[in-house]
Amino acid sequence: MAETKQKKQFFTVGGVFFLLIVIPLALMAFLIANGMFKLGSTIKERAVNVIDQKSQDEIKLRAINTADEVASFLNERKKDVLMATILSANEAVYKQFVSENKKNIWTKEEGKIKQISIPLYTEMAFINKKGKEVIKIANGKTVAAEDLTDVSNPANTSYKSEDYFKKAKDLNQGEVYVSPVTGWYLNRLEFEKGKEFSGIIRFATPVFGKDGFSGVIVLTLDHRHLAKFTNQVVPTQQNQVLKADPSTGNYAFMVDYRGYIIAHPNDYHIVGLNSDGTTVTTLNAQNATELTQKGIEALDLFQLGFMDPNLPKLAKEAATGQPGLSLYKFAGRTKLVAYAPIKLYASNLPAPTGFGWIMLGIDVGKYNEAALEASKAIDKEAKGWTATIIFILIAAMILLLLIMALLVRGINRSLNAEIPDDSHPTFDDDDDDDK
Repeated sequence: MAETKQKKQFFTVGGVFFLLIVIPLALMAFLIANGMFKLGSTIKERAVNVIDQKSQDEIKLRAINTADEVASFLNERKKDVLMATILSANEAVYKQFVSENKKNIWTKEEGKIKQISIPLYTEMAFINKKGKEVIKIANGKTVAAEDLTDVSNPANTSYKSEDYFKKAKDLNQGEVYVSPVTGWYLNRLEFEKGKEFSGIIRFATPVFGKDGFSGVIVLTLDHRHLAKFTNQVVPTQQNQVLKADPSTGNYAFMVDYRGYIIAHPNDYHIVGLNSDGTTVTTLNAQNATELTQKGIEALDLFQLGFMDPNLPKLAKEAATGQPGLSLYKFAGRTKLVAYAPIKLYASNLPAPTGFGWIMLGIDVGKYNEAALEASKAIDKEAKGWTATIIFILIAAMILLLLIMALLVRGINRSLNAEIPDDSHPTFDDDDDDDK
């Protein structure tokens, strides 16, 4: 009888302990584990979208910043040519001007990457009002009088088709003509042999004296100073490189107001000139196969609808002078591209298009691979934390059960000590006897 009573007390106290502590703890364990699992799944599902949005914002901002840097650089060149109009027109002054205007570029020589300082301008010239060169500094040296030419005839210019004198002489004082990027076209075979595109941009403005128009002054910018703004950019990393690897699909390039590519890690995409001064034929739906076989792959974005209809649309949007984002396919890759206007305006470069625009592209496929790896890492981390929490809670429950057993046994012993087993309640029957 006493043993049955003790067992009943044990299970009563144990039941109360179980209901008040163990069950709530088990329920809490379940809710926490389930919450951690759901949190991991949610984070994993959202990881790609969150990273993608962040990447889009960053690449767009970087495109805008790069375009602004290019615009600032080119606007400084406009100021230079305007300042040159007040210089004394003589060889010594022009030589000094060219030698003092230098900037650094990175280059690779004998297998070593190093920074060198080179003149901004390959040429500086004063042309009289008839179009005859009077003073000319080329590559730091004075051009002999017998080698000076009449550039009013485009056929006599360096690239056999330039009309910068004609365009500049009709301008008002303080206006500047900015030529397109000009240089001989470099085909794919030449590029793969290690040759690089060599080009220029002419900045020309009229000079006025007491008797009115007296000539034109021209500064010729070395294309390398322009190309470095995009060639050294990898959109998916902050650090600059000597030249981006286009095979990765992550690189930047520059496009002018005509839709012509004027700076690109693959120089054979830059639209240059044939040996007779005519513009090289750009790829289009009709000639793409033939020209590609010849290694002629100059690109005009407005003509690339055969690759992806989004490319001409993208060029049209960029020409509005507003930054943006777009998707397109090129060389079998899906690319996310950010574009931003280069805000250089001149007599021949009106707003909103201006000089052109910068484009920064990311290979979406490779980006998704990276995002997937990130989501897998998040999933693994969430599962690890869930397993750890479950283990801790199970261990805690086992420990609490042991504690419960000890407590119940202790409580039973206390009760037994205070109420002995042989003690029974007694009742007084005196009232019955009196009756």
